[in-house]
Amino acid sequence: MNKGTIKFFNETKGFGFVKEDETNKEYFVHVSGLVDKVNENDAVTFDLEEGRKGLMAVNVKHA
Repeated sequence: MNKGTIKFFNETKGFGFVKEDETNKEYFVHVSGLVDKVNENDAVTFDLEEGRKGLMAVNVKHA
């Protein structure tokens, strides 16, 4: 389980990015990968899964 912060999330389009605390890497997150509703700057935990365009955040929920 990784820890990070929601850097950007567009509710209308259903996607955004989460920035991992440890590495400062950013990962794509799709609304289908959310457990909780998120907003920008929320502290979250997440898993990484191989997507069509590389690693993406899944099982995203509030920390």
